[in-house]
Amino acid sequence: MEDDSYFEEEEFSPIKSVLGLLTFSTILPINVFTSIECMTKLTWIWPFIHLFIGILAAICGYVSLEFLHLNSFFTAAIVYAFLMIITGYNHLDGVMDMADGVMVHGEPEKKIRVMKDSSVGAGGMATLFLVASLTIAGLYNILDYNFIIGIIICEMTAKTSLITTALLSKPLTPGIGSYFIKETTPANYFASTFIVACIVYLIGGFVGLSGVIGAMVSGTIIATIARRNFVLANGDVLGMSNEVGRLLSLLFMAVALFYF
Repeated sequence: MEDDSYFEEEEFSPIKSVLGLLTFSTILPINVFTSIECMTKLTWIWPFIHLFIGILAAICGYVSLEFLHLNSFFTAAIVYAFLMIITGYNHLDGVMDMADGVMVHGEPEKKIRVMKDSSVGAGGMATLFLVASLTIAGLYNILDYNFIIGIIICEMTAKTSLITTALLSKPLTPGIGSYFIKETTPANYFASTFIVACIVYLIGGFVGLSGVIGAMVSGTIIATIARRNFVLANGDVLGMSNEVGRLLSLLFMAVALFYF
């Protein structure tokens, strides 16, 4: 999320901005580019773009279960792989980079230097392994309950976690992540989250709503950790929030499935 040359300068267009976010978020051959300022004005709609990605992932899971007759664990691994591939592994470097920054001792300036360094330490690799394996376990759990709709919910609410962190953070400049943080206001955040909650309730009931709560908790936790360690936040912090948000959304839904 740090290469400004990815974007082109032009006037704001809502349609181009949406397609630009989709291009930025996935490997789908949309190939629509707009300026970073214009694209991030619609940061609040990011969860709805990933509603579409979640539907594709749920179809992938359904085919694996019903047509290929794979078990829930194998299907969970395939769904996770599908999500990572279609999103171009977009946030995995953020997981590793933020983890490395948090693990090192020192002042915020030193932690930021480590986070922005191109090398990856043991803490970053271990954290990525934990987040990935626990996310697969979470997918496995909801598939065991035949709650395949949870795939759609966790992918959409991963972005709710990201914009929660953006709302609660101060931007580290320069960097693309700072644009997303600056454009996330209380008004558009609450509008986005309210619409997400309505959609999730319609398709997943109270179990789905628990996934939204999990994502909001995730976003708050990551923002708090970033503030304590770095004071400011960048794209790596937002990337970590996205991946942990998916995980905590699955965790909250897995617990809710037991009780509901």
